[in-house]
Amino acid sequence: MENTAFIALGSNVGIRYDNITKAIKQLTSYADIRLANFSSIYETDPVGYEDQDLFLNMVIEVTTDLDANELLDRCLKTELELGRKRETRWGPRTIDLDILLYNQENIETEKLIVPHPRMFERAFVLIPLIEVKPAFLWMEKPLNQMLAELPDKEGVRIWKQKNGEDVFEPIGS
Repeated sequence: MENTAFIALGSNVGIRYDNITKAIKQLTSYADIRLANFSSIYETDPVGYEDQDLFLNMVIEVTTDLDANELLDRCLKTELELGRKRETRWGPRTIDLDILLYNQENIETEKLIVPHPRMFERAFVLIPLIEVKPAFLWMEKPLNQMLAELPDKEGVRIWKQKNGEDVFEPIGS
């Protein structure tokens, strides 16, 4: 069965752009994960633990034959392969891969909560997600409306556009 998932990517350690593109390449190197769409890349201020470098963030849409927990395992494996260390909550990271949405499912296990528990509170997630799926509704509410209701949308700036003169191709195609 083909499933659709949206994954947020973030990096603020090392060569951030390379970390993000390597993560996409690694995930889509599996035959059962296919890249369907992607957002521009945004540079964002850190949230939570603020004494760290700026992040690059984006969202990808994938189709997969994997169930949500198998997809999570692939995301965690990719993070480890790219040097992710979990030392400080919301701290610096080479790569962070978060499953935001998986089909229209609500999932709550010991390892995974979907939709991602804080995604609707974070402009750095909603802005690229809206770019990928502008008409998407969650619980009959448009994402644009959720973004408009956020008190703080500052700290999210376009870094590399998907379309236009500065075309971004995440997998070198």
